[in-house]
Amino acid sequence: MNDLVRKPVVIVGPTASGKSSVAMAVAQAETTTSSPVHIVAVDAMQVYRDMNIGTAKPTEQDQALVAHHCIDVVDSHERFTVAEFKKSATDALEQIHKLGGRALLVAGTGLYLTAVIDDLVLPGEFLEIRATLESEANTQALFERLTELDSIAAEKMERSNRRRIIRALEVCIGSGRPFSSFGPGTSAYPENGVIQIGLRWSRDRLAQRVADRVYAMINAGLVAEVTALRNSKQGLSRTAAQALGYKELLQHLDGNMSLDEAVAETITHTRQFAVRQERWFRRDPRIKWVSISEDPVTEIMPIIAKHLR
Repeated sequence: MNDLVRKPVVIVGPTASGKSSVAMAVAQAETTTSSPVHIVAVDAMQVYRDMNIGTAKPTEQDQALVAHHCIDVVDSHERFTVAEFKKSATDALEQIHKLGGRALLVAGTGLYLTAVIDDLVLPGEFLEIRATLESEANTQALFERLTELDSIAAEKMERSNRRRIIRALEVCIGSGRPFSSFGPGTSAYPENGVIQIGLRWSRDRLAQRVADRVYAMINAGLVAEVTALRNSKQGLSRTAAQALGYKELLQHLDGNMSLDEAVAETITHTRQFAVRQERWFRRDPRIKWVSISEDPVTEIMPIIAKHLR
């Protein structure tokens, strides 16, 4: 991609921080006939069709008002990788540039964002090897094997992080190259000229916003949405079935917990996820953080608009 196609502006922040509302307000205010603002959703779950309420996907009305990209890319029973997202987003940025538009990225999934703005080198997938590795129950044994094959990669991982250990081993075995040889990955923050603005709330306020949003999703029909996906002929992919709200409500529909328990679990897990998102983004020194006290649209919109111009 040619210099990231004239540098998009990025809004980052944890779930329920108000990123989408800010993006919609900015896009509508700053769009002109000759230079429309397009929104690119950088979200690992909004790529799935029919997963609308629980992913806080832009509504049909919002999509009619502002052009959106990288949502509804695949069916919810299909696998979707970081590499596939990178291509989808790159193609979107190229298209926006050809239309004379400006791109506003709304990012909640840090790895997907890094893949796009830092042109992350992504090793291939070796599914048969992965399946064999996953059949090994002893995570410690897997870690020791990784240490033998790629001590540099092993030093950067927690011994208990089974998913990352298996992925690194998969690449080592499948490619014949150390996993660490594919570049600095997410630990490097090169100067790329991309403006990133982060929304920061106090922990208590964000926790309340998370709870409010989960209740709003339930009232909007999330249970019915999950029920329809569960009962569909092809079901949900393993990744889609782990989405916040969906995983817990699937447990409820399977009779393993009450609806109240599923809602409470969703709130707890979403709050924990928000903390992990913040930790990921806080590692990036290039992000300019803005503390929000009441209304993210009013408080951060002028800053985003300035950079878009």
